[in-house]
Parts: sequence; C-alpha cells; structure tokens
Amino acid sequence: MVPVANTFTEPEPSALLLLLGQGQDAFSERGVDCPGDLPAPSDPDLVARAWAAKQALGERAFILGHHYQRDEVIQFADVTGDSFKLAQKAAASPNSEFIVFCGVHFMAESADILTADDQLVVLPDLAAGCSMADMAAADQVAAAWRSLEAAGVADVTIPVTYMNSTAAIKAFTGEHGGTICTSSNAKKSLDWAFSQGEKVLFLPDQHLGRNTAVLELGMSLDDCVVFDPHKPGGGLTAEQLQRARMILWRGHCSVHGRFTADSVDEIRAKVPNINVLVHPECQHEVVLKSDHVGSTEHIIQTLAAAESGSAWAIGTELNLVRRLASQHPDKQIMFLDKTICYCSTMNRIDLPHLVWALESLVEDRVINQITVDPDTAHWARVALDRMLALPGVGSRD
Repeated sequence: MVPVANTFTEPEPSALLLLLGQGQDAFSERGVDCPGDLPAPSDPDLVARAWAAKQALGERAFILGHHYQRDEVIQFADVTGDSFKLAQKAAASPNSEFIVFCGVHFMAESADILTADDQLVVLPDLAAGCSMADMAAADQVAAAWRSLEAAGVADVTIPVTYMNSTAAIKAFTGEHGGTICTSSNAKKSLDWAFSQGEKVLFLPDQHLGRNTAVLELGMSLDDCVVFDPHKPGGGLTAEQLQRARMILWRGHCSVHGRFTADSVDEIRAKVPNINVLVHPECQHEVVLKSDHVGSTEHIIQTLAAAESGSAWAIGTELNLVRRLASQHPDKQIMFLDKTICYCSTMNRIDLPHLVWALESLVEDRVINQITVDPDTAHWARVALDRMLALPGVGSRD
C-alpha cells in the first residue's frame, strides 16, 4: 500500500462545546468551581514554570496523565494510560509522596484506594468529574437493589461495575458480592459473575454491558433490560426483571454516546476502504457497523500495528485521536464524528491548573486532595481485588 501524507481534519465546533477548563459545569461530578489563584492562560512562562516545579519536586511527585488529556498537560506526565493502569502505576510508586492525577475524580479515588496511606492524591481541578459516573448515585443504586429484592431476584443477581464509577458504587459492588471490570476485561468479569449467579446488574454504562453481553457472551438483546433510576422500579415490571439476564443501568459516556450509525455511514461513503475503530462505550448500532471495537489501549495498539497508508476513522475522545494522527503520519487517521467531541470535564485540567497544583506542592501546600473514607475504600478494594483475581487479568483497561 502506498503511504499517504496524513492531513488530520479538525472537526467543526459544536454548539455544546464548553469553554475548556473555564467556568462551571453543573453536570460534572463535583459541579463546583475550583478555588485557587490560577495563573493566567496567557502567561508565556507557564511551560517553564511547570517544568521548574516538577524538577523542584523530583521524586516526591508522580504525575499521571490520562490518554484524554490535552497535549499541554500530557508532556509533564511521568506515565500515561487509562484509569486503572494509572492507579496501579501510582500504587507501584511507593516512594512518591504526592500522586498528581491528571484525569477525573473517580480515577483519583481509585488511586487513593490503591496507594499507601501516607501518599496524597491531588486532582488539579476538583470540577474534573465524569458524567457517566454521576449517572449512578449511591442512593439510586440502593433503591434499585430494593426493587430487585421486591422482584425476588436480588439473591441471584451479581453486580458488575465498570471502572468508570465512583468509589461509593464500587463499594456497593464489593459489599454485594460483585466485581469491577474494565473495557478490556468486561467479558472475563461477566463470565465470573454468571458463574456466581443467574443475573448481572451492570453499572453504570449500559452500552459496554450490552455490547459485551451480546457480542462476546452470545446473548440476545431480549436478554437485556435497562433500569432507569429516574422511574419507579426502574421503569420495569417484576416479570421483566425476572426474565432478564442482564440488567443494564441507564448510563452512558457523554463522549462515546455521541457517535451514531449515520456517522459510520457518512465516513464510509467519503473514504472507501476505511477501517472504523470504536470504543465499546459506543452505542450498539455503532459497534455493529464498525470493523473493530476495543478499549483505549486496544485502539492505540491497533493503530501502532496498522499498515502504512491505511485509513482509519476512530470513535473515541478527540484529544487522543488528534495525538494518534500526529504519532502516525504514515496513516490516514480521522475522527468519526464531524463535530468536536471532547470530554469536557477531563479537559478542565489545563496547564494553569497543573502549574497551580505543582507550585502549591513546592510550597508544601496540598491542594485538592482526594480521599476515600476507610469503609468505602475497604469494600471498593474487595471488588477490585475480585477483578484482579480473575485469570489473565492484567493492567490494561
């Protein structure tokens, strides 16, 4: 195949796009402005200040950068990866006093659960949350479990919770005999769950649960029902709960949920022989029309191994797609959606927030520390350990 000159086409601005890293997002996990005297984004010395603070802290600070972060932040990360991989890397660095997590709130919680008590986890912007994680609140899940009890199915239902969830939901899962999963080991977690019970309550992303159950476990769509926490009894009858094998929580990723089947059709019409590669958090119809589906790490590895000159449309967060296009100039890499699709809360962590966090630590001021209370941490760790005990489960997510 003849190599192509990669010319990444920037998507059109979306009317829903937030001013990244600015203002207040009422739907973020924290839903608050981040306090602090931040340096101005226009400060020409921001990069130099960040490097100086990082050098001054040395091994005292370990900076984690999620794949969806801006390049201006990623350049300072000691390690990059997906959420669970980063939390594990933090746990494997016991000499670091500070874990600076450039990600979102639930990721920082996981790091606090897995690291030592004397290590402090810092989130540069407290408003960096996750809309998916917020779609399953502790009181809602407790009420859902009561609905399962009323239908007589709670005793045969095993909760399986996606890593993209709050510590409280992970703890509920651990306390009720369930396990955690990542986007790459969801099948193994579900196989284990069905060896323990007859049904699964899958939280909080319905699309990952449905895609895994139907495409990897061989279930039908009729085996799946969606529990809506905003409706009495989840909007389901006792008979529906009794018939279902997969009880999917009505949650989704605000980024991956935006891709549509029409997006796939449009890009195939535009670019013949294109490979469509999407994340399993995408809608079922999108996954069915795609050529490849896999976790963020799988997407990265697939493109690294792809033939020079091949064309790819990627259905995941825009920062990562843009970075992959830059890393692989011999391939034609495009964004699956025609409009901008950032993870707006992830993007709240910008260079001013990172500089502020690092310079504060240099001055021995710990800002935005993320802590999980001991009881919640215990049960969340129980659920995580069940996942880690599954055969062949590694650090990918």
